[in-house]
Amino acid sequence: MDLDLAGQRALVTGGSRGIGRATALVLAEEGVDLVLAARSQATLDAAAAAVQARRQVGVRTIAADLSREVDVLRVAAEAGEIDILVNNAGAIPPGTLAMVDNDTWRRAWDLKVFGFISLCRAVYPAMAARRRGVIVNVIGAAGEKFPTGYIAGAAGNAALMAFTRALGRSAPKDGVRVVGINPGATETDRQETMLRHRAKVELGDEARWRELCGGMPFGRMGMPEEIGWAVAFLASPRSGYTTGTVLTIDGGA
Repeated sequence: MDLDLAGQRALVTGGSRGIGRATALVLAEEGVDLVLAARSQATLDAAAAAVQARRQVGVRTIAADLSREVDVLRVAAEAGEIDILVNNAGAIPPGTLAMVDNDTWRRAWDLKVFGFISLCRAVYPAMAARRRGVIVNVIGAAGEKFPTGYIAGAAGNAALMAFTRALGRSAPKDGVRVVGINPGATETDRQETMLRHRAKVELGDEARWRELCGGMPFGRMGMPEEIGWAVAFLASPRSGYTTGTVLTIDGGA
């Protein structure tokens, strides 16, 4: 299916690794020019090279810490006119209420929660002025499942789900759409690291980490590109009547 995205321009945060990088590759296949933002210039350069090896689209990179408001505003300014914003940066650490101290909680939310909100605030007015644009917030299934051992992430993701639905509800009057995706367990470097640690503790061998996926739907984690394909569809005119919606992609878990 041609998603009718060719020639559009997307800003993807957390675009150097995992779901962000996979999303960038999928959008590039659809002919979308890209602006990739992340903290590390080295990983951004590697992601940009991977994109251009697959499809000759425009790719710019911006190294920035999106937990800082000054960097959020700089990224929005340097990205210029964009048709699609994919908010994806940030990983909230696990832990119970007693385990996650205030400073850790605040730092994580500055990036994953307030970073999303601030970047939406920075780019939305220009989208509204042009009466076109799509924002896709890649959030996380903990926001609807409330695991006590991931309390900061559950609360932060639930807040972003509410934010996405509220902004998406009002966006049609401006010609804009706002949607979200809640990935479940997805095979990223971070997930592999966490599972390797569990395998070492529980199985005595970190190399057996895939055995811990046996009880998951389809016997595996989701793949980053499966989230990327959903981002591309939701951002496309083929999903032009979708806004204020959060799509869960967790294999039915």
